[in-house]
This record gives sequence, C-alpha cells and structure tokens, in this order.
Amino acid sequence: MTGWETAVLGGGPADGLRMKVPGRPRVIQVTYPCPIEAAPPGGVRAEAVYLYRRDYSVTTEPLRYGFDIASP
Repeated sequence: MTGWETAVLGGGPADGLRMKVPGRPRVIQVTYPCPIEAAPPGGVRAEAVYLYRRDYSVTTEPLRYGFDIASP
C-alpha cells in the first residue's frame, strides 16, 4: 500500500476539492446531506451520493478523480 497522496476531484458537486487519500483508491464517494421535512424519530437522515473515479493516466500527485455522471 502506498502512503497518503494528494488527490483532486474534477466535475460534479465537489469540483476542485483537494484531499489526501491512502493507497490510490479506484473510487471516491462524496455525500451531501439533504434536509428532511418532518423527520421521523430515530435519527433518520438522507444524503445524496456522488462517485468519482480515478484517472489512471495520472501517476503523480495530485491524483485525479473524475465525476461519474452515471453514479447512483
């Protein structure tokens, strides 16, 4: 496993976000909280999920991850 490296996200809701990642993950998941109207008891929450896939042509820092428009 490689150490921590800088990565940057491209496109989508987290465009330009920079972070440190361990071991060059293939996918990074970004979540965004969604407000709930009249939330039921028990701490239920809702989040939008976005995926960013690694660009394998980039082999040096910062690693690049592109927004996957087909993400769930």
